[in-house]
Amino acid sequence: MKNTSDILIVGGGLNGPALALALAQTGHTVTLIDALPRDARAREDFDGRSYALALASQKLIDQIGVWGAVAGQAQPMLEIKVTDGRAGQGPSPFFMHFDHAEIEEGPMGYMIEDRYLRRALRDAMEAEPAITLVDEQTVIAQDTDATGVTVTLACGDSLRGRLLVGADGRRSGTAERAGIKRTGWDYGQTALVCAIEHDRPHNGIAHQFFMPPGPLAILPLPGNRSSIVWSERSDRAAAIQALDEESYLSILRPRFGDFMGDIRLAGDRFTYPLNLTLANAFVAERLALVGDAAHGVHPIAGQGLNAGLRDVGALAEVLTEARRRGEDIASSLVLDRYQQWRRFDTASLAAATDAFNRLFSNDNPLLRLGRDIGMGVVGAIPGLRQSFIREAAGLTGDLPRLLQGRPI
Repeated sequence: MKNTSDILIVGGGLNGPALALALAQTGHTVTLIDALPRDARAREDFDGRSYALALASQKLIDQIGVWGAVAGQAQPMLEIKVTDGRAGQGPSPFFMHFDHAEIEEGPMGYMIEDRYLRRALRDAMEAEPAITLVDEQTVIAQDTDATGVTVTLACGDSLRGRLLVGADGRRSGTAERAGIKRTGWDYGQTALVCAIEHDRPHNGIAHQFFMPPGPLAILPLPGNRSSIVWSERSDRAAAIQALDEESYLSILRPRFGDFMGDIRLAGDRFTYPLNLTLANAFVAERLALVGDAAHGVHPIAGQGLNAGLRDVGALAEVLTEARRRGEDIASSLVLDRYQQWRRFDTASLAAATDAFNRLFSNDNPLLRLGRDIGMGVVGAIPGLRQSFIREAAGLTGDLPRLLQGRPI
């Protein structure tokens, strides 16, 4: 059977399209298989979902030719304030305050609404002749041989490529069909996600407020709006989500406080269970995993999408360099380079987010004292503070070229 493309990507969310563009622009042909219809990726109404793009991730989006289409709708994150406390009692006097002015590169990151980023990625793919889009289809089987991989779609059609990439989320069928097991656990927490309007400006400041049931993130959007990611114990979250709008806000207001005036909901409300799930391998025979298909972590540091885009940058770089050397891009030697690059970084991120969640999502007085003093120390020492700022901006570690703002 003749190859459909060099690379088949399963998953049309964010990481899959970003990878497709990065690969197409370096000479590969790509087929992207998306379970959703095209209209679902191109809807224009605001549904409340937004993403925190670290500065390094913004550089990748720029390098693949998409940033120009969304820059006008992006909100720079100029400061981050991290506090501890209880709902209705205000924050602890010990806190961490990070200001982008302490680094030379610019804002620590940008907030961008889902509707703008998805549509821009879709438009860029449709304009790229090296990318073939297959909408409203799921993969039901995959078969690997010495020269390539064949996938069977629900409609009965077959597609073939040299390499298969799973970008299909935490319950990745691509990984499962390849026999890749997962390690992880449930946190007993659920994230409540929404957007709000408020009377006063946010001034580009992101807030992370740690409370015993879980953290509350208040992330600035353009205008007097903010994105909310609010963690509660799962049974409590289900009860809150079932409330009408005004009752929901009556629960949120004591947690949010009144520092930005009155608040109102903008867009829909969502929930999703919080867990840790790591693929035991990021590669298999002629197969690689990226994004949540490889690693799903707690959103406590807002690093889920950013970690996925690091995968995208690393895999695109490894495959492109292998192609230029005349190697088989899907050989185990090539794919192992990608896995070695990304496994330690993602394991470290998973361990850090897990530890932070366990440390802060409780009301133990000794732990509260220790973490409050720790935040005070970090906030008072410029060198430590700058290290945290660079980490938040995604500027640390072994960065792929695209995340450095350089072409591959």
